[in-house]
Amino acid sequence: MSKPVIHIGNVRLSLSSRAGLVDILQGVTLSVDAGESVAITGPSGSGKTSLLMIMAGLERATSGRVNVANHDFTALSEDGLALARGEAIGIVFQSFHLVPTMTAIENVALPLEFQNRPDAFEQAKERLAEVGLGHRLHHFPAQLSGGEQQRVALARALAPKPRLLLADEPTGNLDGATGTQVMDLIFSAQTRRNATLVLVTHDPALASRCSRIVRMADGAIASDTGARVAA
Repeated sequence: MSKPVIHIGNVRLSLSSRAGLVDILQGVTLSVDAGESVAITGPSGSGKTSLLMIMAGLERATSGRVNVANHDFTALSEDGLALARGEAIGIVFQSFHLVPTMTAIENVALPLEFQNRPDAFEQAKERLAEVGLGHRLHHFPAQLSGGEQQRVALARALAPKPRLLLADEPTGNLDGATGTQVMDLIFSAQTRRNATLVLVTHDPALASRCSRIVRMADGAIASDTGARVAA
């Protein structure tokens, strides 16, 4: 049996607030195999985005085990986490997080430039063509529609050819038709690369497109539909 791409073991997350410590995640255990598409659903405040941020190495668990793409995230420094993300993880956020002073191709090339890739702009051009924006290479974010900006963000996430694609409400700022187009691109990219997809969404129709649905409530996993049962 292959080793999971993601293994979260008894993870707890507590964050400070004006009222004191708030328990965000309460003993979450979750494994995700290579090639799976997993939707994480649940009401606002259930901890689904916090769980995704821990998978991405953008939030540190208060306790528990976090192993992602053969990296022990609990043992890595901030620099180590950044290197692990660049090597294996692509992230698409609800807010596009594009650099406004950079063109589309410059935004997509950015993670490759951090890796000192000599083919950064060549790869960026290919990824933009893949998401249907080969004609918008030199446009700035302000010159693009919301859907186009999210497609640039997706191209940037795909540029390093990650094993793991994480998406946090990627259609949240888009209208229905545009959101469907973006999700079609995400699922298509996942299938072509045999990548693993973890998608945070409040949309039941979108969640149903994944092979597995994990529902969270009050910082814990309430149900896990479609998970592989070990023999």
